Amino acid sequence: MVAEPLTHALLKTAKAGLNPRKKPTPTTPSKKPYKLADGGGLYLEVMPNATATTGRYWRLKYRHAGKEKRLALGVYPEVSLAEARDRREAARAQLRDKLDPLAARKADERARRIGAANTFAAVARDWIEANRGEWIPSHVARVERSLTADVFPVIGDRPIAELTAADLRDCVKRVADRGALEIASRVAQRCSGVFRFGIATERCASNPAADLRGSLKRAKVIHRPAMDRAELPAFLAKLDRYDGRPETAIALRLLLLTFVRTSEMRGARWAEIDFTRSEWRIPATRMKMKEAHVVPLARQSVDALRELERYSGRGELLFPHVSDPRKPMSENTMLYALYRMGYHGRATGHGFRALASTVLNESGWRPDVIERQLAHGERNKVRAAYNRATYLEERRTMMQSWADLIDAERIAGDKVTPIRKGRAARTA
Repeated sequence: MVAEPLTHALLKTAKAGLNPRKKPTPTTPSKKPYKLADGGGLYLEVMPNATATTGRYWRLKYRHAGKEKRLALGVYPEVSLAEARDRREAARAQLRDKLDPLAARKADERARRIGAANTFAAVARDWIEANRGEWIPSHVARVERSLTADVFPVIGDRPIAELTAADLRDCVKRVADRGALEIASRVAQRCSGVFRFGIATERCASNPAADLRGSLKRAKVIHRPAMDRAELPAFLAKLDRYDGRPETAIALRLLLLTFVRTSEMRGARWAEIDFTRSEWRIPATRMKMKEAHVVPLARQSVDALRELERYSGRGELLFPHVSDPRKPMSENTMLYALYRMGYHGRATGHGFRALASTVLNESGWRPDVIERQLAHGERNKVRAAYNRATYLEERRTMMQSWADLIDAERIAGDKVTPIRKGRAARTA
């Protein structure tokens, strides 16, 4: 039998344990909840501890996708009978549209909970913070500058879930239109990372950056200027005559001898240098690939470090900033020194790595050994651990041969001196 619709008078008499639709009995009130149906799945559930303002809950019973479910509609009398009926009708309208009212409510609550944290800029900042421990500080700074300058002004305050591929394409196109094609490509990559993080944290459902592939102009690959081997004698002569700060000249000499990245050289600390073992051990936190790196130090590198001790040996950093010894030297210091020496546009600190790689490969050293010394990432972690352990002595020999070549080039003037070949070449 279908129950009569509820009335205000009936609801006022609904008390804990005493159902007004049942005949009163001389027994004590029931300690079980009971229900007062209104129709269409709506009912009031009265709990054993109900009072005049609490313990009486509006519920809606419905079926969706073959399953019976319950939806909470509020507490009586805060939510009146009329309002409860309105909420029932709204839920039934969702059911007619094949939507689950309970799932829709959870989605709305999640959106309200996230609130301002749902904008692209907020998600991007959370993404950066989540990766700060994995990225080197200079990369963090580049990502922050890039997004702040080129993305946040355009889409930063937009809800990330509402952004489309068209929105992102317009943002990236602004960068490409000023001729910065490589920066535009990096902006797209970083935005893609933000969207992937947004998906993982349930703040968006898709990655529109993935739809941009193939729609952007490719930047013409321009390799960084690298010095040719034939230029070494003249360069070494100019480096010997460099009239700037001696620490800068030593930094350039060590950069050539060790061919580490410029950022790794600038941030070098005396605690990383082991003079007993003639090794420079760079911790993973300062490496681009987040893997600890060992640099075998040739005799010439040790001599350069001993000379440098006179200038910065009492501090933490090998190359402290001129005005603040707690910070490393400026990233432009060595580049400016090369400019003063006449190598503007023809050589960079990074170019020393290319020069060493070219000469060592041509001289027959095993590519795996060279790549390990360049600290290029190895995707296979087991192989990477094996390589670190197996190649160290071979790398030590290679680094001494490289330093001997540089010494020979300095002495021989423009005469090209052959480097002692690697183990693979000698056995071939």
